[in-house]
Amino acid sequence: MSEVLTEVGVKGVVRGRILVVEDEVIVRDLLTNVLAEQGYHVDAVETGEAALRALDSQLYDLVLLDLNLPGGMHGLDVLSAAPAVQTDAQFIVMTAFGSVDTAVEAMKLGAFDYINKPFRTEELLLLMDRAREELELRREVAQLRRRTSAGVRRSIVGKTPAVERVFDLIERVAPTRATVLILGETGTGKELVARAIHELSDRARRPFVAVNCSALPETLLESELFGHMKGSFTGAIQNKRGLFEDAAGGTLFLDEVSTVSAAIQVKLLRVLQERKIQRVGGREPISVDFRLICATNRDLGALVESGEFREDLFYRLNVFPIRVPPLRERREDVPLLANYFRMRFAEENGVEAPEIPPETLSRMVAYEWPGNVRELENFIERAIIMHAGARTIPFEPPQSLRLEPGRDLVTRARDERWDLERVEREYILEVLEQAHWHQGAAAEVLGINRRTLYRKLKRYRELGILPELSEVQV
Repeated sequence: MSEVLTEVGVKGVVRGRILVVEDEVIVRDLLTNVLAEQGYHVDAVETGEAALRALDSQLYDLVLLDLNLPGGMHGLDVLSAAPAVQTDAQFIVMTAFGSVDTAVEAMKLGAFDYINKPFRTEELLLLMDRAREELELRREVAQLRRRTSAGVRRSIVGKTPAVERVFDLIERVAPTRATVLILGETGTGKELVARAIHELSDRARRPFVAVNCSALPETLLESELFGHMKGSFTGAIQNKRGLFEDAAGGTLFLDEVSTVSAAIQVKLLRVLQERKIQRVGGREPISVDFRLICATNRDLGALVESGEFREDLFYRLNVFPIRVPPLRERREDVPLLANYFRMRFAEENGVEAPEIPPETLSRMVAYEWPGNVRELENFIERAIIMHAGARTIPFEPPQSLRLEPGRDLVTRARDERWDLERVEREYILEVLEQAHWHQGAAAEVLGINRRTLYRKLKRYRELGILPELSEVQV
């Protein structure tokens, strides 16, 4: 039997595009005509192979799929293969046998629902309306999530593979309920990542509650997290909700979770297991609905081995780890970040944004930034204030980089255990800085010819230690 492929249009609003996969000519033609009268664009095929070809070439809103098809491809085979060629179409399975097992299998493979043959037209149209409503809702949610994702990408500045990896992990875990552990050095932007996960989750309309565990003593942290009852301790003059309750329906972010005491670790473990808290001085358990995100700049695995952190709590927190790379591992992002902060702080302070010359950016890219993005942010803000009205921003190394009296380059190299290649690189860059990046003058001081100096700078750029001058103009 030859396959029939038709498209029928009607006057008025088009309700969507439907693919009918049915081998019986009478049923196929009947469905085509009825659905066209309802305002649908209808394509019809009779085999599973033809269905996959249609799904590969056209996007559909709904697919009416008969399970018993001629040829070597069963309807369930089409259903299992469809996600590879069709993104979000709703599948309604049609079967004359009404097998519960088959229907369950179809639902597991992603079918919206099933309908037994023979069926009434009104019954089918009602089922299709429900499928379309769910599809529209899913598309609205996906569109909103894409817009939010674009906003998140603007808030976390970077284009290196390391940053793209973080974006990918954020987008993967955000829609789930999984507990997230964010790892990274101080100043890398761990709270920004936590807020991005919250903004992309279904909890975005509910509170994001953040607390720095290292900033509070044990007794105060316990009261802040779990709340307390009136009279439970000196100064408790009234009942107080804790942060777990404040985060109801939303996200609780515990920064520097590695610093919490053993006693609070036990309570955290119990909350994660039971989803209930007990206020300090209280007896009644209180159910809480929250999503937990934690962050630390320490190696929790090493703390577990040393006995400073509970192993069972570690495994509860380490469900979905995200490592935020330090700035020295994403040097190509330094010019982007510097320009972003330059414009932001100039606007905030009501001054004209001075330029950052290539030689300044080269030194900024070469610097290690032990304080990471936060240190760079502070450096740019200070530079904008100190050099207000100037045309350019010079590179004035942060205080931690400046040599102490009597502490020269060799002393630093020995104290910080530099290898020989870094000693050479730091010396070359320091001489270039003193020569205001005049390569001829620097080469003379270094005792090498300009071609040798050029080759070394080219190698530094290939290693990502220095940017290409054409790429650092901001």
